Amino acid sequence: MTGGPLIVQSDKTLLLEVDHEQAAECRRAIAPFAELERSPEHIHTYRITPLGLWNARAAGHDAEQVVDALMDFSRYPVPHALLVDVAETMARYGRLRLEKHPVHGLVLVTTDRPVLEEVVRAKRIQGMLGERLDPDTVAVHPSERGALKQALLKVGWPAEDLAGYVDGEAHPIDLSDGDWHLRPYQAEAVESFWHGGSGVVVLPCGAGKTIVGAGAMAQARSTTLILVTNTVSARQWKEELLKRTTLTEDEIGEYSGAKKEIRPVTIATYQVMTTRRKGVYQHLELFDARDWGLIVYDEVHLLPAPIFRMTADLQARRRIGLTATLVREDGHEGDVFSLIGPKRYDAPWKDIEAQGYIAPADCVEVRVTLDDSERIVYATAEADVRYRLAASTARKTEVVERLVEKHRGEPTLVIGQYIDQLDELAERLGAPVIKGETSVKEREALFAAFRAGEIDLLVVSKVANFSVDLPEASVAIQVSGSFGSRQEEAQRLGRLLRPKGDGRTARFYAVVARDTVDAEFAQHRQRFLAEQGYAYRIVDSDDV
Repeated sequence: MTGGPLIVQSDKTLLLEVDHEQAAECRRAIAPFAELERSPEHIHTYRITPLGLWNARAAGHDAEQVVDALMDFSRYPVPHALLVDVAETMARYGRLRLEKHPVHGLVLVTTDRPVLEEVVRAKRIQGMLGERLDPDTVAVHPSERGALKQALLKVGWPAEDLAGYVDGEAHPIDLSDGDWHLRPYQAEAVESFWHGGSGVVVLPCGAGKTIVGAGAMAQARSTTLILVTNTVSARQWKEELLKRTTLTEDEIGEYSGAKKEIRPVTIATYQVMTTRRKGVYQHLELFDARDWGLIVYDEVHLLPAPIFRMTADLQARRRIGLTATLVREDGHEGDVFSLIGPKRYDAPWKDIEAQGYIAPADCVEVRVTLDDSERIVYATAEADVRYRLAASTARKTEVVERLVEKHRGEPTLVIGQYIDQLDELAERLGAPVIKGETSVKEREALFAAFRAGEIDLLVVSKVANFSVDLPEASVAIQVSGSFGSRQEEAQRLGRLLRPKGDGRTARFYAVVARDTVDAEFAQHRQRFLAEQGYAYRIVDSDDV
């Protein structure tokens, strides 16, 4: 077919014409295997990578589907070499398998003997393997299960882990009866995870990732360790589990800076797990404190590196990662794939929006111009302070005041990175501010007042990026962020996407200083929104 919206190039880049009538359909077709790299107004650039193809393969897509998607939507003939390469790359996944052996425990088995010959000779792998049992099988020490999967991924032969899992200590967990049930996509996500045994579920913020976690727990019916980003999030998980499952208050423990409870279901913060004294991670024994049957990693794209190392030792436990985006700013996507598991389920935001489960969103970038004196200071500043100067310009404060006035009465969040900027905004707007030093008790009280409609304006630092449930927020105004972080953009937009009682559209404003690094970072962050099918409108500050 010719005339499609996609140009497929031999260097594995895909160019998608955004205004083409088939663009949305094409985006859905290529999303399982291609990663968005750039998203200016008219042409979006995607790239096909081995990891993207292996994730697609593990999620049940085969090379034929990928080839069909490329050929169906391509404007020009697709380079034959690229199609061959796609098929060969996807065929690499699963030629090596980790399996259980009745005598030798864990073994690495191949369906392609020369591949096994290649990997047993690879320097980084030799020390992880035991004796050669037959031409197609080699013994593996169970403690090397995670490290071996990481190493095999790096040499380009990702192993399919079919060695199974220990059931762990049984514990009865059921979903509670009542006037709710799993939404169809939540049930599909649980089913895909359970069928695969371990892996990552990608769902938009507001689509009920916690409920998917509860569904996985009801499948496992065993003791569960849940790892979350912070204490507020831990308490929201507990609240949700009490509401959605048959678990009681006594069965759920919190393991954080404030409490150290170990119960059949224990919710621990990443922060406490990565606390070190004299170079030793003193809380890692929590992983061995019980015979866990399931480990849940909330916001898996934020999983700290030390927990990856522990996850390498937890390969016999079922693991589910929950996230709105697989993008990691540290480039550790390969570790998520090999240690938590491949992507098992991914629901495009726009699809869930179309079903009415998350609110539609209008994303607007408001551009301000630094005044002459600020431009001089910016131009002569060291590179490392330029972003702060641009992000904190007084021109943004004026725009925020106008936007807050425009949306007066609507539940509004003003979000930023720099505390002095947020303090000033809070004072000018007469609004409470939530930042790192705000106590957990005070945060929870302010969030509760916001949810109840007692206050409709909050100024928040990045502590509110993660796992904070503010279902009625309908306007967010972002004044500064983490250097172009796509995952942060996902979280911030996600704060708005819980469906509104009156069906109204959510508004997401990013206030950006033009001709500065602020604008460059904003462009990078927007890739995430474009990936999800959201278009950014760009307006001048004089027009708001």
